[in-house]
Amino acid sequence: MAVELDVFVGNTTIMDEEVYQLWLDGYTVNDAVKVRMEGGVMEECEASADVLLSDTMDQYRTFQMCERLLHSPAKLANQLLFQIPPNRQAILIERYYAFDDAFVREVLGKKLSKGTKKDLDDIGAKTGVTLKSCRRQFDNFKRVFKVVEELKGPLVENIRQHFLLSDKLARDYAAIVFFANNRFETGKRKLQYLTFQDFAFCAGQLINNWTVGAVDNMVEDMDVDLDKEFLQELKELKILITDKDLLDQHKSLVCTALRGKTKAFNEMEANFKNLSRGLINIAAKLTNTKDVRDFFIDLVEKFIEPCRSDRWTAADMKLYLTHYTNSAHILDTFKHQVVWDRYMGVIKSCIFKMYHD
Repeated sequence: MAVELDVFVGNTTIMDEEVYQLWLDGYTVNDAVKVRMEGGVMEECEASADVLLSDTMDQYRTFQMCERLLHSPAKLANQLLFQIPPNRQAILIERYYAFDDAFVREVLGKKLSKGTKKDLDDIGAKTGVTLKSCRRQFDNFKRVFKVVEELKGPLVENIRQHFLLSDKLARDYAAIVFFANNRFETGKRKLQYLTFQDFAFCAGQLINNWTVGAVDNMVEDMDVDLDKEFLQELKELKILITDKDLLDQHKSLVCTALRGKTKAFNEMEANFKNLSRGLINIAAKLTNTKDVRDFFIDLVEKFIEPCRSDRWTAADMKLYLTHYTNSAHILDTFKHQVVWDRYMGVIKSCIFKMYHD
């Protein structure tokens, strides 16, 4: 008996995005099959359980073979083993390097070393991210850190070019690298209300304004190390709190500008000297590595918490810091305007971002 068959042969690698996500999330083949069944894929494709299992295993095998190429994304475009269209390659890379905000929040600022890797079990249990996915994300952070450590030029651009990531994801990785390099403290209880995106925004401000690369964009380690010369110059700002006349003059200018514009005026006036001392002392201590690490906890304890307990609104905060910064330009004997603006520009942006519930 003759049977007619239509046969189509192609060499484009078939990859199901849903299965790829299950693989990335650390599901076993059997668990992935269950998820697919519950999603109604058998009715959709009129497939049996055996076919679904076989398809899932086949896809998992393909992803595992692709994984070593994803470690160096440029290789994916130049290999001949898998015929993957460029738009699909971009999705594979972006998803492979994507991470869970809950997971990165736990490792942010920690050393990307074996010691931290040993804690992944606990982090996984706390965040609900599978151990396999935790390991992939941690290894990605470490891999990006190692590659960009050796490179000159802008950090975000280097990450984008070497790992072919979107601009947004490259910026997030730049923040992770920057935090790991400077070992900023992010785990204290008072900082728990801050999200990864809060910290990533602040990292962007610091990278663009306080690093060596903010001044000269072709030096070694330029975007991960803070500009030591600038940190030294910040000590000059202490005159704003040690010179009584300047402190009184600064307070008078700020209070004159604020009077009648906010319900929190009385608290602003009463706390001016303490708040100013808080911000200036943070600046003056940044030459010490430990004080750099405590930068965010200091901002919260010395500025954000006092304002919060006085019930300042976000608008009050903006108003106060704007006048506080601008009034220093009118002080006759204050000669450190450039350093002041470079410092306060970042401080204002970070506090605005961090001032929320």
